[in-house]
Amino acid sequence: MEQHEAVATTLARSVREEIGAALADVDAELARRYPGDPGTRQPVHTVYVPGDAFAADTVRSWGDQALRAMDEHAPDPAALAAVLGLPDGLAEPVYARVRAKLEREPVEDLRVDFEDGYGTRPDAEEDAAAARAARLVAAASTGAGPREAAPYVGIRMKCLEAAVRERAVRTLDVFLTALVDAGGPPAGLVLTLPKVSHPEQVRAMVRLCEEFERARGLAAGRLGFEIQIETTQAIVGPDGRATVARLIDAAAGRATALHYGTFDYSASCGVSAAHQSLDHPAADHAKAVMQAAAAGTGVRLSDGSTNVLPVGPTARVHDAWRLHYALVRRSLARAYYQGWDMHPGHLPTRYAAVYAFYREGLEEAAGRLAAYARRAGGAVLDEPATARALSGHLLRGLDCGALDGAEVSRLTGLERADLDRLAGRPTPTADAARDAGAGPRVASGPGAGADQPVQRR
Repeated sequence: MEQHEAVATTLARSVREEIGAALADVDAELARRYPGDPGTRQPVHTVYVPGDAFAADTVRSWGDQALRAMDEHAPDPAALAAVLGLPDGLAEPVYARVRAKLEREPVEDLRVDFEDGYGTRPDAEEDAAAARAARLVAAASTGAGPREAAPYVGIRMKCLEAAVRERAVRTLDVFLTALVDAGGPPAGLVLTLPKVSHPEQVRAMVRLCEEFERARGLAAGRLGFEIQIETTQAIVGPDGRATVARLIDAAAGRATALHYGTFDYSASCGVSAAHQSLDHPAADHAKAVMQAAAAGTGVRLSDGSTNVLPVGPTARVHDAWRLHYALVRRSLARAYYQGWDMHPGHLPTRYAAVYAFYREGLEEAAGRLAAYARRAGGAVLDEPATARALSGHLLRGLDCGALDGAEVSRLTGLERADLDRLAGRPTPTADAARDAGAGPRVASGPGAGADQPVQRR
């Protein structure tokens, strides 16, 4: 056994112990506020469908419409590559994977919209639509509905501003009540609170969740929700302080994501309609604040949408596709791994952008991670934090179907469990260990388990 020479120290053990005791509460506070990534699958997008348009076949219908758009406007890999500028080596695999995804799992996250996409309706009509949506969601989650159910699904209620507050609470209550009456909230349930402008609105949402759980016998913490950042007050408060971190804190562990609302936020900044876009400087500032506030908390980020729809003649569709593809790639490079899609025609370019992004980075990420795991050095000297990022990149590619487990293992010499460990993720269940691209994994998302607390905390 190797012998080590004793070294001299000056500070007494009591000093070290006092320092440890003095920082114990800080340690606990940091661990509570910054638990890290939840280690579950994050959908690459959220599809919004108005409450009155949502149907049992919505997911399959979106997939079929997207496939028809490809058949008409990009019938083969070369055609899609020419439109989007895909490199020769990526054209075939990206095209094949996009079509396979649209056939197998066209929508990863679906939000039945009772806010802007639905508008103001008579109370009885919105009540009926909310109850109907809940029954369809419940049927899909139990296997009684269509096979192509989205892994994650829920509603966006109206906001908690005074003018629509009562309607918002009632819609949430009707929807959740119908879900419980149909057997319980599904594993991939997601609730979205829009137009948040003050922490007290988030605390009110927490209260609603707590009261519902108590009244219907759900586990404490079972219901989580997303916070939409659509107002300037959500970024900077009247006192000049950044608000986003306060919103996360007010959620008391129930916030699962922050979603940027492109057009409401842009309008609140006075940006003219012609210039409202994901890449406007006002959008970049808001999203940078969101990113810093959410870092380490386990709260995920989602970018917004484009309102340029790929419809009409082929030339117009191609223009819209190029714009959407570029915006998605821009978001991915800025660590916004999710965004909104508002039309079936956006699905081909959503998946093309996501798959190209992960496949372009595959060999470099895999090589650097393999060198790190072997401590073999190489052209880049990576640290543990970078190894976490490299592992996270590969895991996200696996989750969405951009990458295959076999090719990642071959290039890295690592198995899925090794990647989870390097990424600091909890050990996944057997279901979660499957490549997510093989199909829905509804037991691994926010609120997984029919009666389990929100997994992020």
